[in-house]
Amino acid sequence: MPERLGELLVAQGVVDETQLGKALVLARSRRIPLGEALVASGFADEDVVWRTLARQHKLPFVDLAADVAKGGRIRADVVALVPADVAAEHRVLAVALKGDKLVLAVDDPARAFALDTLQFLLDRDLTAALAAPGALKAARAHYYGAGAGAPVIAAAPGEEGEADDAPVIRLVTRMIGQAVEQRASDIHVEPMEGRVRVRFRKDGVLHEAASHEPGLHGPLTSRLKIMAGMDIAEKRKPQDGRIAVIVQGRPIDIRASVLPASHGESVVMRLLDKERGLVSLTELGFAEKDLDRFRALIKRPNGIVLVTGPTGSGKTTTLYAALKELNRPDVKIITAEDPVEYELPGVNQVQVHHRIGLDFARILRAMLRQAPNVILVGEIRDKETAEVAIQAALTGHLVFATLHTNDAPSALARLVDMGVKPFLVSAAIQAVLAQRLVRRLCTACREERTPAESELRSAGLEPARLAGRTLWGPVGCAGCGFTGYRGRVGIYELLELDAALRDMTFRNESTLAIRAQAERSGRMSTLREDGLRKVLAGQTTIAEVLAVVHALGDVA
Repeated sequence: MPERLGELLVAQGVVDETQLGKALVLARSRRIPLGEALVASGFADEDVVWRTLARQHKLPFVDLAADVAKGGRIRADVVALVPADVAAEHRVLAVALKGDKLVLAVDDPARAFALDTLQFLLDRDLTAALAAPGALKAARAHYYGAGAGAPVIAAAPGEEGEADDAPVIRLVTRMIGQAVEQRASDIHVEPMEGRVRVRFRKDGVLHEAASHEPGLHGPLTSRLKIMAGMDIAEKRKPQDGRIAVIVQGRPIDIRASVLPASHGESVVMRLLDKERGLVSLTELGFAEKDLDRFRALIKRPNGIVLVTGPTGSGKTTTLYAALKELNRPDVKIITAEDPVEYELPGVNQVQVHHRIGLDFARILRAMLRQAPNVILVGEIRDKETAEVAIQAALTGHLVFATLHTNDAPSALARLVDMGVKPFLVSAAIQAVLAQRLVRRLCTACREERTPAESELRSAGLEPARLAGRTLWGPVGCAGCGFTGYRGRVGIYELLELDAALRDMTFRNESTLAIRAQAERSGRMSTLREDGLRKVLAGQTTIAEVLAVVHALGDVA
């Protein structure tokens, strides 16, 4: 069994037992690797620690600091084998060619043994060498240009030695910290006439969190753009970037988007909590019958399972929960995503890169050469992607994909509208799951309510169904931020195709006819029906359900 890093460094006289103990406490409290904690504490030099890590894991070590100091001696044609955006996203640098193998410098021993995604992305055999993180970042900046470094790690509130004294840096740190504490999914920084408005989206609803002087807009936007690796000089074009932060000891991934508006650049940041984002199927809020049906569907050997709904309706969360259930050592799973939102251990996840022509259809074709059992396509956007996904399903693969439609039956017509032949849609689609998210009542402050007759009528809720049941309404307390709601729950419409529905799809019958047949045969319960079940269970309110199903024409 290989020696531990701490033992090796003590044996070399790099650190003593006391320093090692302090670093271990820091590593546990911040949930960071021991090597990083030793360097952050000033007990050991980064170069020495990473050389020892390389020896511990039997990996070659590449001294990139010395290479950059000598002006950079890695061949330009070797560096160019990895595009700049791929190198930045995966924190790698091509350093040499050994025969047919490309040697990549990485800064984490764990990633040295998990190069499947990059091997697939670059379409060549890879091997890894370890490099110190600081030297690797500096080398990428040297070879690709100053903007090619990894996203800046912003300091979390209350973490010593990481936050700069500059007021704008403290402001950004506090803003992100407050958003995470309040369970916000997005931060919106919006320049307006006479002020800068900051809003947090909590449980799907925007709430104003702060208002700043207009003079703060420039420094605030520049700081966020620097953190996200964007060009701070470019103010006329939209830009996208990523920020990695640690808040309250938890890693948070932030997707940042900048859009030029009439009063200046508007910034929207989506917060992805890597620890809380992945949930199981049982936590999604399926009715017991629908959960059993969905579980049976995702265990089929082939076919397509579509998940539909608008942006922000939880489609990715549902698909990740399905993959989590299927993820076993004997199952090969590959995903194509734009972007990769959460890392799934044991799953080969591929990031779409439109600038180098790596779109969903191209990735999907390449996937099939990797002999997967399960494929996830982040989104079917065009005929080409749809046809390749269908061919994959018809040749023995289980395919998960998302599509933007209002309800489950509309997904079948949408594929035909894209140009896919109805007989292919009929043969390949196993099921369509439409979903929405509604706010969940705060159990600490909710109170009994008697709904108005008009409200019951608009929801299609018969008085007989209320017999012996209690309906609840929101109140508001400190625990839920005085909104009356805390968290969200999914409402679902699961359409499972049988012989009759396949025949109707084959004949390209109308969406209304397919919906009517699905409801008659018991192959689908509607979004409204599932929402009302959650109202009767005291989880949400009629108003919340009506807010998402009215637009579907699903309410009488």
